[in-house]
Amino acid sequence: MEVLNGLPKIPPTWSWSTINDACLKVQDGTHFSPQNQLAQGAYKYITAKNVRPSGLDLSNVSYLAEDEHRAIYKRCDPKKGDVLLVKDGVNTGDAAVNTLDEEFSLLSSVCLLRPRPALLYSQFLRYYLLSPVGYRMLTGQMTGTAIKRIILGRIKESPVPIAPLDEQRTIVAEIEKQFSRLDEAVATLKRVKANLKRYKAAVLKAAVEGKLTEDWRKQHSDIEPASKLLERILAERRAKSNDKGNYIESAPLDIDNLPALPKGWIWTSLGQMFEVYVGATPSRGRQEYWDGSIPWVSSGEVAFCRIRKTKERITEKGLANSSAKLHPQGTVLLGMIGEGKTRGQVAILDIAACNNQNSAAIRVSETGIPSEYVYRYLEGQYEENRLLGSGNNQPALNKARVQRIPLPLPPTNEQQQIVGEVERRLSVIDELEAAVQANLTRVDRLRQAILQRAFCGELHIEKKSHL
Repeated sequence: MEVLNGLPKIPPTWSWSTINDACLKVQDGTHFSPQNQLAQGAYKYITAKNVRPSGLDLSNVSYLAEDEHRAIYKRCDPKKGDVLLVKDGVNTGDAAVNTLDEEFSLLSSVCLLRPRPALLYSQFLRYYLLSPVGYRMLTGQMTGTAIKRIILGRIKESPVPIAPLDEQRTIVAEIEKQFSRLDEAVATLKRVKANLKRYKAAVLKAAVEGKLTEDWRKQHSDIEPASKLLERILAERRAKSNDKGNYIESAPLDIDNLPALPKGWIWTSLGQMFEVYVGATPSRGRQEYWDGSIPWVSSGEVAFCRIRKTKERITEKGLANSSAKLHPQGTVLLGMIGEGKTRGQVAILDIAACNNQNSAAIRVSETGIPSEYVYRYLEGQYEENRLLGSGNNQPALNKARVQRIPLPLPPTNEQQQIVGEVERRLSVIDELEAAVQANLTRVDRLRQAILQRAFCGELHIEKKSHL
């Protein structure tokens, strides 16, 4: 893009102006956020969170009483057709045209721009502000680095290209036509993404119901049943605890409400099969406990993955002076506490590591059972929203609940077959999901490219046929 005198080159029929000169009014909202915001009312209170590139999002709008609204509206009176620009916040630079034919109040994080009707078309200004060139002119930045705040003076001084009004409308129509095609592509990609997610859940469900290995079982009808494997594991756990005397055998699992399993399988529980430990955090106030050589997993790192390295490490002294334990490679970590959807996520340790108190360490590898089998089972339970916890403000699991989680146990050889079949199918899903995500990212780049060309006078406009 050619730049002359600090401004990009534009067609000869265009000219540069400033937002202040091209608009009848440039004004931000109130700098004193009202204390009495209401869930319902006559006057909406629009803030940065309500202004999106796609338009106004009123799903979580607040309301004001008339006396507070009047004081704000007297200074800043948004009208239908004004461009609303976010000047402060995480979505600084977002812009939308006001489509509301009613009075409402604005916070200072949003600025209204009222174009001069004979000079500037609102949608033309809005798309310009959303374009790469418009963002650079508005922020004074020549890079794509995000900023958090634009002052009102900067907005007024920012250059804006002025094209003939008919051409402005033609450009806007072409942008919207091309964006509409991209919207259709995005909708298709999102449907594919949703279908892949459903297929993945179906694969995980079929795996632990024995459906993926039906043919294999027909050819291996003489294999040792899982009940024998469970007997050996329980005997080994009792034997290991003889010296320590700290083994408490889990109560038998109530299987009355659990689905039937294939021949040779058995229902057990995580507590019956494996040692389960809750993690711990060495004192943050003791510098000598941190920056050591022992990997330590935080709750945010337990996120459907294999853990090969950790963000933090503790010292031998930190390990010795806390209830943290060093778990072997192949241990499965299960998130017990966390905001949003973090509870119930799982990970496999590919290294020996400790974990914090927000996750449970399930020592699967000590039994010889493939860690991937337990990992995929718990992932499937998460997808089906079966890992229910307790707690009022923050749903949570705890050690006892983790130990009681039912586990369908196949015979040893079948476990390996299941893991292989699941990994084969999920690798295909992962490749397809990556391709879908790459195309979604490409759509975002195409939108910016369309806007970039539009405001350099280089947008190809399809001519209508007169035949």
